[in-house]
Order: sequence, then structure tokens, then C-alpha cells
Amino acid sequence: MSAVAPASPDVRAAYQHCQQVTTTQARNFSYGIALLPGDKRRALSAVYAFARRIDDIGDGSLPADDKLAALAEARGQVTELASGPAAPPRDPVLLALADAASRFAIPVAAFGELIDGCEADVRGTTYRTFDELEHYCRCVAGSIGRLSLGVFGSADPAAAEPLADALGVALQLTNILRDIREDLGNGRVYLPADDLARFGCTLTPDRDPWSGAPWSGAPWSGAPWSGGTRPGDTAGLERLIRFEAQRARDWYATGLRLMPMLDWRSTASAGAMAGIYLRLLDHISATPAAVLQRRMSLPVKEKIMVAVRSLVGLTPRPAAGAPAAGALEAGAPAVGVAAASERAVPASDAVAADGKAPSEGKGPAEATRPVAEGTS
Repeated sequence: MSAVAPASPDVRAAYQHCQQVTTTQARNFSYGIALLPGDKRRALSAVYAFARRIDDIGDGSLPADDKLAALAEARGQVTELASGPAAPPRDPVLLALADAASRFAIPVAAFGELIDGCEADVRGTTYRTFDELEHYCRCVAGSIGRLSLGVFGSADPAAAEPLADALGVALQLTNILRDIREDLGNGRVYLPADDLARFGCTLTPDRDPWSGAPWSGAPWSGAPWSGGTRPGDTAGLERLIRFEAQRARDWYATGLRLMPMLDWRSTASAGAMAGIYLRLLDHISATPAAVLQRRMSLPVKEKIMVAVRSLVGLTPRPAAGAPAAGALEAGAPAVGVAAASERAVPASDAVAADGKAPSEGKGPAEATRPVAEGTS
């Protein structure tokens, strides 16, 4: 980008507001953003703050029509930012984002794809195939990968952009697995219908995925399952979760090829964000029943450990394979990530309902294609 004037007091205050939003609301991304130098840290905080605003519209309590109207207003703001606002925005998030876009090659129009995905959420879109879910993931998370890449910078953007997109898909698949229970309570099912049928299981909105009872909104209050009779028949769902976790690992393996294309601080930042989600995925895969009972998250000390490892140049890597098919089935003890890793099997032998490996069919090998801007 061309040289720009130093930030005005209003712009500096706007950045401080965005950094406050990031610190208080980005429970995972903030660890990676904090590793960037000041100018990139401020710019990525502005990107996050506006993305968070869009997400909050989609996930908020407004009636659907009001949500769609608010998203349409946000789309208009994106259009104005992409073309260059005629006057400095008065809104602090938009002001910071406009300044960031003048300093870095941020593809502001990609926010339109995030809005496309949020509109799909508001309308209650479901997904029959993984192809359909992949498109959604590219909208809501691949777009964020490419927006972040605009801040990170790369010597070869044409090669880096599809990898950033693939990394976003990996993170979103992790989110979907983590939030199965919460999403059901909000009337949403993201896992593809084809995959649910393949594993002989169902997810019913407003029904507890663990007990099968009507949704109460509270985590499962009984003892965690450790063998014997389940409150509900979840064996198929647990196998499906492992299947989707291996699929996500394949996307991480593709997306993490981005790391050598970034400078040191940007690599540390992206590595910390991806590493936190990858470790979360390992926990989910090792104990899939847990996400049917409550929302899973990493302890703060584990997130800090991942960030420190990224800062010293240790790039996260996906596990070689998924936990063995029999893990956590009837009569098997609950295990942690380390124990599950000891009996990991090659991806080609990972659990599947029909004898096929999880990576069969369309996967991240096709993630090298760029995503068309403005798709819906």
C-alpha cells in the first residue's frame, strides 16, 4: 500500500475501541492477534470487530426480518468502504476499518460473503451435502482468512489466498463440531444430511442431542458417560463427529501450507489461532460425547502454551489420523487427547460408517481454487 498520514486522534481512539472488542470477545483469536506488531494488530482488530458485529446480528435476538434488514445495512457499509468512503465514518469500527484498508491490502468486499453466510443462518438454511456446507464455510470463515491475509501480507497472494481460505474452512468445521449442542438449541443443524444418514443418526432442532429430551438450554446435568447405558443412543453421532474431525484435519493440512508464505510475526499469529482450534479439534475427536453434553473449550493455560509455541516458530500440525474406531464405544473408558493419540490410526483406517475413509469424496485437495467474490 502507498504511504498514508499518521492516524488522527479520532482514528487512534477508534482502534482502541476495536482492540477492546477483540480483547473481551475474541476468546481464541485474541491470542494470535496479540502476537502481531502494532500496526497489524490494530488493523486485524478492526477486521475482527466488524466481523463480530455482523455475527452478532445473525446470532442476536431480533426477529428474522429485522436481522435481514440490519445485515442489508451492513452490506451497504461494506460497499461504501470498498469504494472508499466520501467522508470519514463516524462509527468507530467503520472508521478504524477504513483506515486499516488504506494501510493494508484488505479485500473489504469479502465481508459481503460473511454477510451471505449470516443471511443463510437467519433463513435457517440446512445442508444436504458437504459441498453445500463447504460453500457456507467459505462464506463465513474463508472470507475471514482472506481478510486476515490482507493484513498479514504475502509475497505471492495468488498462491496464499486459497490456502488462507482453506484454513478458514478448517476452523469453521471445528466450530460446527464444538457447537453442535448450542446450535441445536438455536434451531440450527449444520452437519450435512448425507453424512447424518450415512452414520444412521439424526439431529433434531430444539432436542437435546445427548438425552433426546426437549431442549432446556442447560448443559447435561448428569454424570459424564463412562460406559454402560447412555441417556440417548449417541453411538452413531460420536462416529460421525470423529469422521468430520478427520475431514477438518485434512483442511488444516492444506491451510497450514500458508505458514511459510508469511513473515515471522504473521506466521506466529496465524499459527496460534489455527493451533488453538486444532488442539480443540483433537479434544473433540478424542471425546466426541462431550460436545453432545456441553460446549467444549480449551483452558487458558493451554491457549497460552499454543501461542508461545507459535511465537518460537513451532507451527501446529494436524494429527496423522483419527482415533481408533472403537474409542469411547460401549465398555471403553473415557480418555484424554494424549491417550487417544497413542492409538491413532492412519486416515485411511479412520472410523466410517460404510468402510470408506473420511477423506474420500471431495476434500481440501480442491481447496486451491479461489472463491469468487460476492457469491451467495
